[in-house]
Amino acid sequence: MQILSIPEKLEAKHVEIVEGEHLIGEFVGDETGATLVVFGSVHGNEAAGALALQKIAKRLPAFQKKLHGRVYFLAGNTRAVKQSVRFIDSDLNRHWTLENIKHNSPNSHITTKRAEDLEQTEILILLEKILKSAKDEVYALDLHSTSAAGVPFATVGDTLRNRDFAQKFPITILLGIEEQLDGTILEYLNNTGAVTLGYEGGQHFADSTIAAHEALVWLALVNSGILAKEDLPGFEKHTEVLRRATGKPRIVEIRYRHAITESDNFKMELGFENFQPVKRGELLAYDRKGAIKSAEKGLILMPLYQTLGEDGFFTGREVAPFWLKLSGFLRRWKIGNLMRFLPGVKRSEFDAETFEINTKIARIFPLQIFHLLGFRKRRWRGNKLVVSRRRFDTESPFVKKI
Repeated sequence: MQILSIPEKLEAKHVEIVEGEHLIGEFVGDETGATLVVFGSVHGNEAAGALALQKIAKRLPAFQKKLHGRVYFLAGNTRAVKQSVRFIDSDLNRHWTLENIKHNSPNSHITTKRAEDLEQTEILILLEKILKSAKDEVYALDLHSTSAAGVPFATVGDTLRNRDFAQKFPITILLGIEEQLDGTILEYLNNTGAVTLGYEGGQHFADSTIAAHEALVWLALVNSGILAKEDLPGFEKHTEVLRRATGKPRIVEIRYRHAITESDNFKMELGFENFQPVKRGELLAYDRKGAIKSAEKGLILMPLYQTLGEDGFFTGREVAPFWLKLSGFLRRWKIGNLMRFLPGVKRSEFDAETFEINTKIARIFPLQIFHLLGFRKRRWRGNKLVVSRRRFDTESPFVKKI
């Protein structure tokens, strides 16, 4: 067991954490069980996650003999937390690209002075050890908070394994955010085969955000099979905390991301909250080009009310349960593999989970067809649409087949 000390009192500009010291707590029971890795404060101005993990870490030693598995609590961007800023040189939660991972691999001899490169190398050293020694399923959580008030929610990479895990919690789930973002830490972990779940617990520094993070992690210990429900006296209390924070759980699909840069002079209209309904044509924000209006009717998500960030806002729509069931059926029967037999469709020579589709064929397929089959990552490359799905949709590389 190892525990990293973080002050009990959470203040926006006075959260103490040791630079480069990512391990908040390590708890190992039966090593043949599942592994749970939880990140807090991957963004340095979102200290609630790390504080919640510290509070749980103080209580977990009493449960250690009952753990059927391993638990690791990790602080994210320690240098940014030290300065109470989102990041120093670049967003650590956009930093997990193939190029950066290769550059910052522990075995790389490339030297760097960027703060987030150092952070990534330090985290990779820990993750490599954890993943290589896993003997059963690996679960990874990433705890975040938002600058705007609103309902907490989970972000889930769209694999059936991720969906199944997320739906064990009384929370609202966002699907498709990985279609809009590159280089998140959960995308990296998902690509290794881990079951992943991101959680936006509420507004920065609110007590309710810390409480929601704590409740989620306690329930994750049970839902991963590491801790038996009957061995967690506060199980119902933690469930109720999430229920009260979330309201009616639902599944929402991301439809649009408004990406921004510093030169855009982006300014969100005041008063928007997560999951607030918006109308087609409604004024949402301004930038140097003028007014930004909603392209369609839906829900606004993560409106930006802070100085740093690459996402101005997202919009989404609620998904009916029928489509989720249909998607699960099609994907378990691997119907998506049949795409390669369509005219104008070619499987990528570099990745078996990626297809290249010519322009004419691409326009025939509605967006929802790709989503049903698990192809959420879409990029245009010349006159071809390149669509990708995640590996390990239904099977884990960590679980040995009998």
